[in-house]
Amino acid sequence: MSLFTARRFRNALASTLLLLLAPVSDAAQSDDVARQVLVLQSMDRGSLVFDGITANFRASLQSRAGTRVTLLDFVVAPAGLNEAPEQPVINFLQSLYADRNPPDLIVTMGGPAAAFTRTHRQRLFPQTPVLFGAVEERFLRDAALKENETSVAVSIDYTKLIDDILALLPATRNVFMVTGSGPLSAFWRAELERNFKRYDNRLTFTWTDDLSYDQLLERAVALPPRSVIFYITAGTFATGSWQGEGRTLADLSTRSNAPIFGAQGAWLGSGIVGGHLLDVEDLGTTMADVVVRIINGESPADIKIQPRSLGAATFDARQLRRANISEARLPPGSDIRFRPPSLWRDYREETLGLLGALSLQALLIIGLLYQRRARQRAEVESRQSLALAADANRRVTMSALAGSIAHELSQPLNSILHNSQAGKMLVASNRATPDTLRDILSDIHAADVRATQIVERHRLMLKARQVDEKPIDIQSVVRETLALMSHDTNARQIKLDVTLPTDPCVVTGDQVLLQQVLVNLLMNAIEAMANTPAASRRIALQCEVRQNDAVISVRDSGTGLPATVDGQLFEPFVTTKTSGMGIGLTIARSIAEAHRGTLDARNNPDGGATFTLTLPRSEARSTSAGRVESP
Repeated sequence: MSLFTARRFRNALASTLLLLLAPVSDAAQSDDVARQVLVLQSMDRGSLVFDGITANFRASLQSRAGTRVTLLDFVVAPAGLNEAPEQPVINFLQSLYADRNPPDLIVTMGGPAAAFTRTHRQRLFPQTPVLFGAVEERFLRDAALKENETSVAVSIDYTKLIDDILALLPATRNVFMVTGSGPLSAFWRAELERNFKRYDNRLTFTWTDDLSYDQLLERAVALPPRSVIFYITAGTFATGSWQGEGRTLADLSTRSNAPIFGAQGAWLGSGIVGGHLLDVEDLGTTMADVVVRIINGESPADIKIQPRSLGAATFDARQLRRANISEARLPPGSDIRFRPPSLWRDYREETLGLLGALSLQALLIIGLLYQRRARQRAEVESRQSLALAADANRRVTMSALAGSIAHELSQPLNSILHNSQAGKMLVASNRATPDTLRDILSDIHAADVRATQIVERHRLMLKARQVDEKPIDIQSVVRETLALMSHDTNARQIKLDVTLPTDPCVVTGDQVLLQQVLVNLLMNAIEAMANTPAASRRIALQCEVRQNDAVISVRDSGTGLPATVDGQLFEPFVTTKTSGMGIGLTIARSIAEAHRGTLDARNNPDGGATFTLTLPRSEARSTSAGRVESP
């Protein structure tokens, strides 16, 4: 036995002696007999696959066993040794159990341990049940399982993995087979060369069983184009050196110029690209369940476990990018791991929901903007229509005030006529003195100014116009309105009670339009008292100044508002007059609203009706005149 072999054998002995005192379960009392399970390992520590299976097996057995179980681990043939130390192992096991009962169960891990047990079990423990665990079923095909044997095996279709490689990289021509050296390598080379014969005309397979570890890495660095590396197993190499799987895969991944493929899911993330991999993550749990069934009395022959086969396609996103393999070439439903974070991939539903919400919000904003524009256009059109209607209403109103116009103008015109005649008579009789003529001319000038003011006032009422918003004193609006209506109120024997504030009350608005509202209200009040006795015809016009508003009310003693127009008084074409158009009050309210005010009406408890115009106050010094569109 070589020095290397002897050293590993001594390490295995030391490991075994330590594990003799390591019970798996302490659940039972100290007087319970512990069940002895001899675990024969194919490889020393350093195998990503078998280290994971063993750890899972021990943890699962500890949690599932109902009695104390003591595990004895022993490495029977470190993988790939050129000179397997079979006889020293046999001698050690025989001496170990010379003074004690044989183990209650033998569990093997991997193919070499299974082959060792089948060869030597008659010399060692012929009656002990055996569980061949984590073994490729090729190692068991030479002989059927005996009555006291069962297996938790795996079945790897390596041709399917080659087909995966060709599907991803169809231009592949060279496959660099990493198998290590020794008996295990020879087994897999002979096995796979038979399986791979159907690729003879397409692929060239290069075997590495005659290479040292350094030579392996040198060859991996300089592989020809269109090559891949197929990792089967490793451990020892041609020089007898030992290397763990983790470092071997890491060195190959770092130095090689070709992508690496393999069959074990435990290698994903350590350098292989991926494919249909063997997932053995729960293989140790399955083995623990079988052990519990056997130590509880179940016959191994009655326990049938279907061999584990290749699972779903699983890939390392980092290695895909390194090998320049598009994800579009992967089998449908592939599991891609080690991707960098991606908002769209990792949170697709949330992203779609957010985009949908943003789109809906954008559509809502667009809709609101469209509605706002349409509303603004409608408001402009409404104001233009209101301006036309207000103009028509003013002309109708002025037609009704024709008598008032004639009466108002007759006074200054008669004054001018009489003063001019008096002046002529004085001149003709030589009695005209400078002072007398100066007084006559002053009277004529005053009468002319008054006539001009009367004409201008009515001209403004008749003129089509835009709203001219500027600070105005509401008292001047009331006075001008009363001047326009003085003839009609006198002619119809109506007594006016006017109450105005002592201080100016400034609002922002158009004086002519507000004047039109008051004229309309006064004319309605006059017409409402047509059948009222002359002694009872009274209109009370009151202007009240509040903190934020100016309130103008027009109260009459007429017949009041009929119930038939309740709630509809300000709607278009609703009127209580036989000759009315039904738009006067509609226009009046629209003018009030255009001035950010209100116009309301109610019946008085003692008869008649009261119309109330409310306008917001503004300080003249903080309001500048401006031109705005017609309401």
